Amino acid sequence: MDGGGRVTQPLKRPSRRHRDGAAGAAPWLTALPDIVTRPGRFVHRHLAPILEWHVPRGVETAAAIFLIIISIGYGAIKGDHVPELAAQFRDARDAVANAAGFKIAQLSVAGRRQLSGQDILAVAGVTQRTSLLFLDVDAVRSRLEESPWIAEASVRKLYPGRLLIEIKERVPFALWQQDGKVSIIAADGTVLGPLKDRRFTGLPLVVGPGAEKKARDFLAVLERYPLIRDQVLASILVADRRWNLKLKNGIDVRLPELNIAGGFDTLAILDRDQKLLSRDITAVDLRLPDRVTVRLSDQTAQAREDALKPKKPKTKGGSA
Repeated sequence: MDGGGRVTQPLKRPSRRHRDGAAGAAPWLTALPDIVTRPGRFVHRHLAPILEWHVPRGVETAAAIFLIIISIGYGAIKGDHVPELAAQFRDARDAVANAAGFKIAQLSVAGRRQLSGQDILAVAGVTQRTSLLFLDVDAVRSRLEESPWIAEASVRKLYPGRLLIEIKERVPFALWQQDGKVSIIAADGTVLGPLKDRRFTGLPLVVGPGAEKKARDFLAVLERYPLIRDQVLASILVADRRWNLKLKNGIDVRLPELNIAGGFDTLAILDRDQKLLSRDITAVDLRLPDRVTVRLSDQTAQAREDALKPKKPKTKGGSA
């Protein structure tokens, strides 16, 4: 104390280290050697700001909302509800755009022959709720060209409310039978779909694995022989190498592998000169270039065999 009874204060302030080590440290630390208390002071000095940090207002609420969103998203993925949620979002988005004046008010579809307008819109994914503003023309065109009936497609938007769709359809060319199922095919072999419409029953029928790809070239040759073509019930590809004809009267015609046109020439001449295809036969084999083999029906073969048997001489009866 000084002469006036006041407590004397030190003129020099204690250092931070001294304060941390003496005043800030636990009392029992001050009684220990410095080598023991030093780690405790280090931890207290560096962790104190973290322990004393206060979370700003609103962070807890934001974290809770974020956790709820994550939970909803996880539940949607786990329960396979993502497509449904995406569809609902698209519907809501399109509803806002339609209300703003971007509804499809005029729709034009050009180039269709076999498909109906409703079929095309269903493939394109365009509905009454679709807005022109958010319509993806590239996605619509891709969906259209994924249909086997559509070879090419173009889609244009004319704001504020007109949509133009132009397609080029594949033409039904023939019927293809495989494993007992009959499908409609295009000239390039594309399978257009199963035969369900009687409009296509008059198309030529090809049968067998690979026949859909080779039908165009073969039927182009057959087309040059209309008298034979009109008698054909089905053209059958054998072992992916050569063709047989099944005629409407049941006769089988076995064509050569290489010179198909030559086989048709021979068959046309035989039918013109000898009415071969009108006879009671079951098969005509044209596979060999230097001969024609004809198989008779069982009844005709038996009659021919009987006719070729030697006749027994007649004996006179009675006694001399």
